[in-house]
Amino acid sequence: MNISRLVLTGTLVTLCLGRTSAAQDAASQATSAAPDPAATIAYIHKSWDELSRSMTDCHSLVDVKVTTNPMLYLPAEIVMPDAVKGLTTECGVKVMTLPKRIMKLGDVMPGQLMAPGLLYLPNKYVVPGGRFNEMYGWDSYFIVLGLVADHREELARGMVDNFFFEIEHYGAVLNANRTYFLTRSQPPFLTSMMRAVYEDSLSFQNKAAARAWLERGYALASKDYETWMRPEHKAGTTGLARYFDLGEGPVPEMADDSPYYSDVIRWLVAHPAQNPGFLIKSQEKPDANEVVRLKKTSCDVTGSQVCMKAEADGFRLTRDFYEGDRAMRESGFDTSFRFEVFSGATHHYAPVCLNSLLFRYERDMAHFAHLLGRVDDAHVWEARAKKRLAAIQQYLWVPKQGVFADYDFTRRRASTYAYVTSLYPLWAGVATREQAMQIESKLNLFERPGGLAMSNTASGMQWDEPFGWAPTNWLAVAGLVAYQFKDDATRVAGKFSQSVDRGFAKDGTIREKYNVETGDTDVKVTAGYKTNVIGFGWTNGVYLKMAELTGAGSKGSQP
Repeated sequence: MNISRLVLTGTLVTLCLGRTSAAQDAASQATSAAPDPAATIAYIHKSWDELSRSMTDCHSLVDVKVTTNPMLYLPAEIVMPDAVKGLTTECGVKVMTLPKRIMKLGDVMPGQLMAPGLLYLPNKYVVPGGRFNEMYGWDSYFIVLGLVADHREELARGMVDNFFFEIEHYGAVLNANRTYFLTRSQPPFLTSMMRAVYEDSLSFQNKAAARAWLERGYALASKDYETWMRPEHKAGTTGLARYFDLGEGPVPEMADDSPYYSDVIRWLVAHPAQNPGFLIKSQEKPDANEVVRLKKTSCDVTGSQVCMKAEADGFRLTRDFYEGDRAMRESGFDTSFRFEVFSGATHHYAPVCLNSLLFRYERDMAHFAHLLGRVDDAHVWEARAKKRLAAIQQYLWVPKQGVFADYDFTRRRASTYAYVTSLYPLWAGVATREQAMQIESKLNLFERPGGLAMSNTASGMQWDEPFGWAPTNWLAVAGLVAYQFKDDATRVAGKFSQSVDRGFAKDGTIREKYNVETGDTDVKVTAGYKTNVIGFGWTNGVYLKMAELTGAGSKGSQP
């Protein structure tokens, strides 16, 4: 092993432990400290650099989620940048070119490539933290909000520029810039990121530069929008959208010997009454005939080690479960019981969250079109938003319960699963004043001592009760502000911020999620990602935005 590989391996160990040097320093000082917002904010100021990555840094290329050596892939149509040429020697990274130009998701499938690897991006970016060492689609919205709030405008704009690059060269905003994500996107926050950057007065040198940037972004956002208009993303005949991944079988990022799929099987075997048909009988080592059968009914055991290992107690998971599992990962909410157990039926639903986001996307695009003097375009976007709003009101609003609920378009019924995304329509501007009042009256379904829980169902999954996450807490808070429920918004923001402060005082880090029942970092997850990763990009950003709202911050921007 040469020196570069030793450096890379050392970084890998650091990432596996989930510790940066800043976190280690803070932890040694904070274990007995009292909660102190000033200390939390000071940590956030420093941590942006610890969480920043670029193609010129060896540690940016490590991926702890797979077992292969680091690889970097370039788009087929670009010349190798000078900054990349030395990576093989300096970092022990193999640099490859994608086999063809990608125009849309699915044009190149991960299985066509020699091995999984990082996808090249031209600008520095902020990663979430821990095992997540790449730039993510929806994490980045909350990170960008924090960067702008913290006067890191150049870094924020560079991240949005990276998404423009993804759309140009990888077909869409990706789940993250890894080859195994070439089949799916993530919740569509692109236009919201664009607005956060464009509307900040310090992001550009002058109005001409801002307009040129918006012109380019408008064209690329229009292309990204088409991802959600593809037949695969249609929620039946509702006129609404669903989450869907174009790949097949278990996700390859579970190749780090994760027991997730086996855990799911064991749970379903132990709870037969709650199994909606996700299991099929199978041998641990299938013979040739069963291999053929499994390829049609489950997954390809000869083409995927993850598939081969996804067996327990004489059972495997169905093909339909894997479709739902992949769709769930595009949603970002992995895992909960929101769309049946382990969200294995995600692809059968028109979700409140996705369609609220697309409504706001369409409204944002109409706004951009007006700014750019494209009146006809603006009318088209406004018509799209109006049509989606009508469909949301028809299928997702449940008058008897006074809530927005996910709609199972296969069985033509609204979900009864209470989920905090029922507040997304406030953030997106979907709800009428009357609907907003009914939603606000049900905050107690989710509000806990430490902030808003994801649901009122304690399934043991990380995206259910008692866990609260920064992004959903912020979208709820921002939505409450938008509909003039300022007291509620300030109270919830204060509760969640105090959870972050208590966690930081205890262990000197900021986490990806919190136990909002206890208001701290005591997180015990039954299956899925069982750790509570530190860093953490979107919690940093949301904390700063909540500090503005509660008066602890110095910059008065709007949600």
